[in-house]
Amino acid sequence: MENPSRYTSFKGKDDLEIITIPIEPGLVSLRGLSPKRLRFELEYALERGSTDNSFLFTIENSSLEESQAAVLVHPPGAIYTKLFLSALNHALPKKCKNLRVIVGHVNPNRVKFLQELTQTYKNIELITSNPGAKLIKELWTLRKPSNKSEEGINLSQLPLPSLTIVRQEQELIVNENYRLKLIPTPTPRWPGGLIVFEKELGLLMSDKLFAAHICTSQWAESNRISTEEERRHFYDCLMAPMESQVATIVERLEELEIKRIAPGHGPAIETSWRSLLNDYRRWGEGQQKALLKVVLIFASAYGNTAAIADALANGISRAGIRIESLNCEFTPVEELIKAIREADAYLIGSPTLGGHAPTPIVSSLGTLLAEGDREKPVGIFGSYGWSGEALELLENKLRDGGFKFGFQPIKIKFSPDAGMIKTLEETGTIFGRKLLNSRKTQQRRATSGMNTSRSDPATLALGRILGSLCVLTTRKRAGDAALSGAMVASWVSQASFTPPGLSIAIAKDRAVEALLHCGDEFTLNVLAAGRQSELMRQFLQPFPAGADRFAGLKVDDSPGGQPILPEALAWLEANVKQRMECGDHWLIYAEVKNGKVIDSEGVTAVHHRRTGANY
Repeated sequence: MENPSRYTSFKGKDDLEIITIPIEPGLVSLRGLSPKRLRFELEYALERGSTDNSFLFTIENSSLEESQAAVLVHPPGAIYTKLFLSALNHALPKKCKNLRVIVGHVNPNRVKFLQELTQTYKNIELITSNPGAKLIKELWTLRKPSNKSEEGINLSQLPLPSLTIVRQEQELIVNENYRLKLIPTPTPRWPGGLIVFEKELGLLMSDKLFAAHICTSQWAESNRISTEEERRHFYDCLMAPMESQVATIVERLEELEIKRIAPGHGPAIETSWRSLLNDYRRWGEGQQKALLKVVLIFASAYGNTAAIADALANGISRAGIRIESLNCEFTPVEELIKAIREADAYLIGSPTLGGHAPTPIVSSLGTLLAEGDREKPVGIFGSYGWSGEALELLENKLRDGGFKFGFQPIKIKFSPDAGMIKTLEETGTIFGRKLLNSRKTQQRRATSGMNTSRSDPATLALGRILGSLCVLTTRKRAGDAALSGAMVASWVSQASFTPPGLSIAIAKDRAVEALLHCGDEFTLNVLAAGRQSELMRQFLQPFPAGADRFAGLKVDDSPGGQPILPEALAWLEANVKQRMECGDHWLIYAEVKNGKVIDSEGVTAVHHRRTGANY
């Protein structure tokens, strides 16, 4: 596969760009580049921009009839419309009059692009899965004030193009050169999922699977390590709650003669695609080992309720609890009943449409009322535009039905912003911890209060390792968009002389962990012996979700704008360089940028433990 040094580029405002990457004769990738964060959804939290990857199979053989159609695989969202149409017009042969579009997943943003596309190319055929066709039909005629083209045309009044529905795997021959296998891949998040495998090249165009939000013009990643953190973050945010469905899809893909994978976001994977499949399997196995399971039932018209569900699920999974995500619009009732009966807690989320809850949510609510255990906690969430009747329905019915709520109902107008996403994650983690504590209490009662792990000789010996008592503080962005966090840290060690570096172990369920990815900065405040009590009380207290950890404290700023605690013995400002997963913790390696001893006469506070079973 070619990796050209020069791409055709189409640049627009807000640093958006479309580049065309020649792959093979008759095949070009149209890649949308956005170096800035596109939206406040959870999977974009690393803030490394993103790409939208589409693939165009064109007419190369001049002897072919003009009626032969070019095939566009995985069209982008509406943000790229103007640039993409220019790039598409440049890439298409002049004699090409027909266009077939394979829609890998469906959402309002993508449907708006397709509506714009029909204004330029009249002879369009949309190829989609059966659930995808249902969603396209629903969204195509949706009346919204924003649903207008740049020319002011009401897009909801445009005629729907011809739809070809893929109900099971089938093959599509493209202009005698390429053979595309169309594979339906439904998941709760993307019920209309459809991925494409080109047999001659061994190219898997995997859409959301194996994606990563990285803005890069390079066709393929340089090596597996260069994108590992971004791909793992994408998996944790979106794939982990659908682990069982994703595992089934990966098992099917193992049967294909893959040579390279080109996902919908991020660079292609050419040399290490098999290790990525293995990672997906390994990450999924970690979910399966969880002792507790929460079933998450939702419907989402515009993606806002799904974004809330993603954030809650991510927070709960950090506590080591498995999430089973079910889109009730496409879930058989037997599967829903089985999930409810096996779950240790229930979450149900709904949008409000026309003053009502969608019919599938009402039906699923009835199933939960009939099959759910009143001793298990429940949580409700959802988004709304002008009213929130659906959420009131859920709350009233469940309260009247005798269910106990694990957190206050979450009602968000339109879509959650970055601060709310963080609060939702913390809400999920607190909910998960309560479930775990309840399980541990039951286990202690069953074993008469004995805890054998704490008396294990090796565990007792592990507790004799000493650590400096510190408070890690961090701040990301500024002003109203600022996110901050802090935690007491004692698993701290110097890790290198040149460059000066340190390592910190951070439990996966710590709220601050989400702010400590590669490239993020923080301050390590080393506490002074005899003066650590007040700061320890401040940062060891249980904080409500979204609470300001620094409320009531005097805080200075490091040269890089990170929080410094003036009562500390010393401080170090550092930049995260690497992360390594270590059981129930992440090990962070960071390089020190700045630092200062505040009290040269003081002594470092040390943490003595009697066992290695806890802090």
